[in-house]
Amino acid sequence: MFKKETLFISSLIFSWYFSNIGVLLLNKFLLSNYGFHFPIFLTMCHMSACALFSYISIVLMKIVPLQMINSKTQFFKIAGLSVVFCTSVVGGNISLRYLPVSFNQAVGATTPFFTALFAYFMTFKREMWGTYAALVPVVAGVIIASGGEPSFHLYGFIMCISATAARAFKSVLQGILLSSEGEKLNSMNLLLYMSPIAVLVLLPATLAMEPTVLDVTVSLGRSNRFMWPLLLVNSAMAYSVNLSNFLVTKHTSPLTLQVLGNAKGAVAVVISIFIFRNPVSLIGMVGYSMTVIGVVIYGETKRRYK
Repeated sequence: MFKKETLFISSLIFSWYFSNIGVLLLNKFLLSNYGFHFPIFLTMCHMSACALFSYISIVLMKIVPLQMINSKTQFFKIAGLSVVFCTSVVGGNISLRYLPVSFNQAVGATTPFFTALFAYFMTFKREMWGTYAALVPVVAGVIIASGGEPSFHLYGFIMCISATAARAFKSVLQGILLSSEGEKLNSMNLLLYMSPIAVLVLLPATLAMEPTVLDVTVSLGRSNRFMWPLLLVNSAMAYSVNLSNFLVTKHTSPLTLQVLGNAKGAVAVVISIFIFRNPVSLIGMVGYSMTVIGVVIYGETKRRYK
């Protein structure tokens, strides 16, 4: 029985790694190496897949019980979260057009810094000073990595920082808006309701800011037979990221997910360097290593002070 449980959890963790790193690398490949320069449309494809698969998983397969929206107030809260979530995903996808995955992950590792910052100003929640001190190497590492990044691009960096801040803001906002017992939704049900709203937000943005997307996508699909399969697999994997996040947290703990996330960044950096052959500098690697170490120390310090 123990072996079966261990095997199951190991399979979940492998699935988590595969889906997280896979969707990241596929995003980079499509947006930078494939002539598919439409990050907003790509995000809309992701959200459409999340809406479809969420419905299948919850309503048809009943992986988790369906939770209903209880009021208009709760609906508008979820809609607000959806807009912030769209901002974070679109910003991240745009940054991948201009930045290598290695540097993108270095900047993304500063999420705990922005989360602590927003939590302090929005909820007046204060951590122990040791916890804040642990965030110093997180930020310092990104500053060092930025100075030593051979492929540094200012606009890509700004979009990546914006996406990271939006992701942190969303997590704090979620805690505030859906904290009451009558409004709590698990992550899978929240995704079920957020995804269709995100599609409705992203559709007019795509038509206005990426008007040639259909013509170019069809043209790419005709010239390369792998275009449509790649886009479909990429969209499906975007949902598997959310599903695997939920299942790993459910069967292990949030701390385990955080530790896996720290390690995922390092693994993604190594794999992306081998695949995309982007140049790296010693200073950049030192900065990124400092950021990862800072995140690990931050997680451990926060756990001890709980």
